[in-house]
Amino acid sequence: MTDFLQLAHDRYSCRAFCDRPVEDEKIDALIEAAIAAPTAVDRQPWRAWVVRSPEALERLGACTRFLFGARAVIMLGAAPDEAWVRKYDDRNFADVDASIVGTHIMLAAADLGLGTTWVGHFDAPAVKEAFPQTAGYDLVALFPLGYPAEGEAGGPSPRHEERRGADELVSRL
Repeated sequence: MTDFLQLAHDRYSCRAFCDRPVEDEKIDALIEAAIAAPTAVDRQPWRAWVVRSPEALERLGACTRFLFGARAVIMLGAAPDEAWVRKYDDRNFADVDASIVGTHIMLAAADLGLGTTWVGHFDAPAVKEAFPQTAGYDLVALFPLGYPAEGEAGGPSPRHEERRGADELVSRL
């Protein structure tokens, strides 16, 4: 457990990348980590699109200013029609399942020496128009990927270490 806790503490939102391309094997490992993520009733109501070509990155960059110079991006979508729905209140778990997948992607990226951050600030309708393959999915997040830039720019934000305490966040009943 110590290794995982160390990884969880060390992972940070990377907002600046160097020009070094991300190897295919590392992209494949991230996808494998995503597929391993638990989902409600194991339905896996999500899809990922790996954006790597300069042309596709340019189209995506027109929909958000938060790609941070990444040479690869994983777009993550949820399929509500495929998700488990809790019968007591009709709560659809597609976005929860996709969020678990996104967390796996972020932790796996850190484990592989890559930087990423969860980007939710993007024009989802524009992304859907630019990438028709995403039709029918709720776009949950973008994960710019790459090797962190040198120096402060590629490092954690000053707020990275700021965390609320367990006494404030957890109730033991």
